Amino acid sequence: MNIEMLRNYCIAKKAVKETFPFGEDTLVFKVLDKMFALASLSNPDSVNLKCDPEKAIELRERYECVQPGYHMNKKHWNTVYFGGSVNDKLICEWIDHSYNMVVKGMNKKEQALLK
Repeated sequence: MNIEMLRNYCIAKKAVKETFPFGEDTLVFKVLDKMFALASLSNPDSVNLKCDPEKAIELRERYECVQPGYHMNKKHWNTVYFGGSVNDKLICEWIDHSYNMVVKGMNKKEQALLK
């Protein structure tokens, strides 16, 4: 996975916008103004993804490339490092999980906008 592949995958999801709320270096993907993925443009070797707390621990124990979320709530966010230790398909599954976690936390009116 690289930053371009990450961007293309995230931006293709329904109601996603790419933003820079933390400055020009941090690319943030939001679904209806709620973050689900963040990546540094100056050091594009990882992505922060929201994750179910129990699954987050499981992934960290199983995969060396998955660490507690850098500069994020460690309970709900993982940092996934690119570099070949897991394939792109698996990273895409984790992006999907992050997106779905955020959507699940929305109210019914917001969720209806995504159907």
